[in-house]
Amino acid sequence: MQEYLTKEKFKELEKELENLKTVKRKEVAEALEYAKSLGDFSENQEYQEARDSQAVLEDRINRLELILKSAKIVSTQSTNLVSAGSVITVEKEGDKARKSYTIVGSEEADATNGKISINSPLGLAAMGKSKGETFSFETPSGMMSYKIIDIK
Repeated sequence: MQEYLTKEKFKELEKELENLKTVKRKEVAEALEYAKSLGDFSENQEYQEARDSQAVLEDRINRLELILKSAKIVSTQSTNLVSAGSVITVEKEGDKARKSYTIVGSEEADATNGKISINSPLGLAAMGKSKGETFSFETPSGMMSYKIIDIK
């Protein structure tokens, strides 16, 4: 799946990947060597924990490499249509309260800070829409409709 990232998030993930490959891999390898020195692997809790840590670390490294390899860097260029990186102000049907959201890739999504994933129901439904358009999407509690008030 295509991952959309801001330039800042891309750099942040590159930095995290470098840290995991250099610092964290070394720490986990040292912990594994120490645990091996304790002997019997079948009842060696430290060895099992070190192996688990190694698996989690390698999974994260693989995920980051995949994300960075396929990432599309977004910058808000057009304010005519909703796209990754857009800041949209919407009004829920039947409710005059307005809310603003930034459309981001799933790695950057943080609903509490108004950053919603391009792959979320709202994000998917809003993509490609223009100011003044209404869009709807299905939620567990029923159909939701929003009107786009502004795009930045």
